[in-house]
Amino acid sequence: MLMPKRVKRRKQFRGSMAGKATKGTTITYGDYGLISTEPCWIKSTQIEAARVAMTRYVKRGGKVWIKIFPDKPVTAQPAETRMGSGKGSVEYWVAVVKPGRVLFEMGGIPAETAKEALRLAMHKLPCKCKIIAREATAEGGDNSEE
Repeated sequence: MLMPKRVKRRKQFRGSMAGKATKGTTITYGDYGLISTEPCWIKSTQIEAARVAMTRYVKRGGKVWIKIFPDKPVTAQPAETRMGSGKGSVEYWVAVVKPGRVLFEMGGIPAETAKEALRLAMHKLPCKCKIIAREATAEGGDNSEE
């Protein structure tokens, strides 16, 4: 599973997912991408499941880029523990995703194959997503003038 090699602090606050993504909102490497439409935490296991679903469908053809990384630790207390006694131990790692963030990119394969692979990956993720092509993001600002 994906997780940081080392971190400055073992445990973090929960934080806020308000607002839209400002970085990582355009397709930079591939031709097709999966973009988030709502805020969520994506676990490292879910990222791996989506990656496996994509690579299996394309029979290890083309290339897949994972644009998110789970660098936030999430803690939990053991079951049936009384209130108090401090913060729990780290259970899993999540990537904080805001609306508009590109999660995965694919390239080097036909359009229909890429879209179906991204659709399969979308079902493995906890948030609503949409599939976009590189042309749609590059020309997004130009269409408003015409």
